[in-house]
Amino acid sequence: MPQLVVKDLSINFGGITALVNVSFQVEKGEIFSIIGPNGAGKTTIFNCINRIYTPHRGTILFQDQDLLRYKPFEVSKLGIARAFQNIALFENMTVLENLLLGRHHRMKSGVMAGGIFWGKAKREELSHRKRVEEIIDFLEIEAYRYQIVKTLPYGIQKRVELARALCMDPFLLLLDEPVSGMNVEETEDTARFILDINEELGTTIVLVEHDMRVVMDVSDRICVLNFGEKIAEGRPQEIRNDPLVIRAYLGK
Repeated sequence: MPQLVVKDLSINFGGITALVNVSFQVEKGEIFSIIGPNGAGKTTIFNCINRIYTPHRGTILFQDQDLLRYKPFEVSKLGIARAFQNIALFENMTVLENLLLGRHHRMKSGVMAGGIFWGKAKREELSHRKRVEEIIDFLEIEAYRYQIVKTLPYGIQKRVELARALCMDPFLLLLDEPVSGMNVEETEDTARFILDINEELGTTIVLVEHDMRVVMDVSDRICVLNFGEKIAEGRPQEIRNDPLVIRAYLGK
């Protein structure tokens, strides 16, 4: 079974049709990219998977579970994490505190036990802190762990956003324009981290991105949307040479 199945997904906002019968499958362990012009419906698909939106028609299955039966917080417990296009960090907290929030859904101790910070609650906290430190090392942000997020450069904040999603230990990672606004060096670093996450951690990745160099370099397969409809799907070389894609998005 594919890890993620999206079938005949359709959603309208008033008189605006955002998605029309969009279908695709994502295999376990692959990097699957969704591209298209602004307004094509890419982020809307993510919002449906996360259960922020409820589609008017269609099916979304994750590891054979019907996601439309779940609430947003329950989706995260199934093993789906997301890094947002617009940074959604707590800017007045430290990097370490933001990353620990990514472990919140795994914490079992109650308010009283956590307040006393003894026994099981203490052991649990130390265990989660250890995992957070592993992610900090993995994404090479050791120098920033105690810094307040709003004082960090934009590129590092984007990496912290990625790190917090990874702290959830997801099976499926949704990345919404992870290199938007970055310079060339930051973009290359992020592309490398995306490949490392996929290869070393075995995480399935669904990527929405406008930077075609990154998409073509890291993707196993690509789905192309235009005005809410899927117009192509295939491997990078196939998409690069598809006449419909060239006309709609890549340009001649």
